Amino acid sequence: MGFTIGGIRDLRSGSRRRGRTSECTAVAEFTGLWGWDVVPGARAEAGACSCGRADCAAPGAHPLGFAPVVPAGATLDEVSAAWAEFPGAAVMLPVGRAFDVIEVAESAGRRALIRLERMGLPLGPVTATPDGRAHFFVAPGSTAQLPELLYRMGWDDASLDLHGLGPGAYVTAPPSDRGGLGPVDWLRSPDLDSATRPPQARLLLGTLAYVAHRSRA
Repeated sequence: MGFTIGGIRDLRSGSRRRGRTSECTAVAEFTGLWGWDVVPGARAEAGACSCGRADCAAPGAHPLGFAPVVPAGATLDEVSAAWAEFPGAAVMLPVGRAFDVIEVAESAGRRALIRLERMGLPLGPVTATPDGRAHFFVAPGSTAQLPELLYRMGWDDASLDLHGLGPGAYVTAPPSDRGGLGPVDWLRSPDLDSATRPPQARLLLGTLAYVAHRSRA
């Protein structure tokens, strides 16, 4: 993943010592601790997107096309240098590399999270977006299996507000604003195990599908 336990100590002590911005510290945590790539993203103010396109289809909710990826393993110094080129950028994570995402309505996601924790199932990070969605981080490649898994579980003919996000998708990371609506929050914060080894989708899918179905009903 490009990081070590020693590197974790250096990152944490270095962030205090150098007094970097909280945004850079958050990005360095994603790259240095969790082994995630990060991309500077657009922000929205008064309905206008910082990408500069008047016809932008997703103001404040997409990566900046001209910004390079800050790769997994980047140090706080490297992150600070990269982010200085795009001050105020939102923090976005490319899906399909270190993790895939299962998306459900936030209300269903919160109820499912309680059930899953009570069942003692392995869980990855979970975020809540200001537009009312919950994102469950799962193992990369998992969402390609969702149609078959839903079929095997008997949910293939149900009308579910449940979607898989895989390669080519991006999610906004806490604490960045999404679409000018407010910040993204952690429902379940990452730790070393959950961030670097998110669970297979099949372990969570039954509960997520059941709660999503009950919520819609």
